[in-house]
Amino acid sequence: MARAPRPAGTRRAPDRARRVAFDALRAVNSDGAYANLVLSKLLGERSLTGRDATFATELVAGTCRMQGTYDAIIAAAAQRPLSTLQPAVLDLLRLGTHQLLSMRVPLHAAVAATVDLAAATVGERVTGLTNAVLRRVAARELDEWVEQLGDGLDATDRLALETAHPRWIVEAYADVLPAAELRAALEADNLSPQVSLAVRPGLARVPDLLAAGAEPGRHSPYAARWSGNPGDLDAVRSGRAGVQDEGSQLVAWALSRAEGRPGWWLDLCAGPGGKTALLAGLAAEQGSRVLAAELAPHRATLVAAGSRGYPPADRPVVVVGDSTRPPWRDGVFTRVLADVPCSGLGALRRRPESRWRRGPGDLGPLHTLQRALLGSALDAAAPGATVAYVTCSPHRHETEDVVAATLAARPDVTVTDAATLLPEVADAARGPYLQLWPHRHGTDAMFAAFLRKA
Repeated sequence: MARAPRPAGTRRAPDRARRVAFDALRAVNSDGAYANLVLSKLLGERSLTGRDATFATELVAGTCRMQGTYDAIIAAAAQRPLSTLQPAVLDLLRLGTHQLLSMRVPLHAAVAATVDLAAATVGERVTGLTNAVLRRVAARELDEWVEQLGDGLDATDRLALETAHPRWIVEAYADVLPAAELRAALEADNLSPQVSLAVRPGLARVPDLLAAGAEPGRHSPYAARWSGNPGDLDAVRSGRAGVQDEGSQLVAWALSRAEGRPGWWLDLCAGPGGKTALLAGLAAEQGSRVLAAELAPHRATLVAAGSRGYPPADRPVVVVGDSTRPPWRDGVFTRVLADVPCSGLGALRRRPESRWRRGPGDLGPLHTLQRALLGSALDAAAPGATVAYVTCSPHRHETEDVVAATLAARPDVTVTDAATLLPEVADAARGPYLQLWPHRHGTDAMFAAFLRKA
């Protein structure tokens, strides 16, 4: 028998971890906030640490990751369209569903806590609905729900439901991956990545991080993996190391290995600054210097902060500007990094909400911007210089299509085989380009094309 909601006069105050998770999820779904950033801010403001912080983090990340599949389950359990539910109530149901189906929180604890949270945040009037829907959700295991809801779907929609991805992302992955790897790639998006660190060349060495308890990286000579808060490390606090995915490190390292003379290097979409910081050290080793351009002033501040550990002579020069209308002269940079804005499909492990926030309609404007930025990067490059076109997306329209359209209009540009720049990284070739994958390499799904100006 279903237990009735606790009477209003006996309500408990919602526990702090669930309240933080709810407030974070509302910011994500109503204000477009990034889950990891808003959660980090709330944890700090409300002094939530230890097990409570871990619980809130899993609750937010897991709910964001599985949101599409949970929505299908909630609609079936509520027996009504989701559009008829108040957005805040839907977020409450999503949080409760994640506790019941993926976190193995006991039924009474998950339902009672969510009902109390509903009463405190939305109002007593929604507690009955919240209680009833979550008890129907709890009547089946997650696999049972997927089996029931997947009955009658085609293979693509079924895989999208099973792996918690929109159909268009499943189709985009299927377009560029062998069929035998498709499920593994989608499932890898649902695994939380370990924190990856990068030492700043000339300021710290990987053995320094290993001595502090880190583990070796897999591919990059500048990488180490860390469990816990990176701010606990003196090297991170002092700017001698920073948080940076290993895939991001690899594309910067590859660019530094391309043939070229000393001179100024350009990072024309620099924020938030991880690649800039690594490039600054790599450039200094070759007698070069980095100019970093960023459109958003607050992100330009992050770029400068990320390279604070270097002596003034080696720090990048940071400018705020639009790289499609650059403030620099053409033909002067000996290496250029164009890590362009993209859909972020390659970083769904870190930004799980992005899969539900983006849609195929976003790709057209992004493609146009990406072509403009790559053209600007090539114009900025000196004769004989290499330009790295980089996206954190494997989608064909953001990767090969951009490069192909650019090459068709630029007879002065040739492609350098990425495998010659990163021979240490196996199974990363996408034709002459670089394509990393979480399920193959343990990195974000970074794409890079290395283009040389004649």
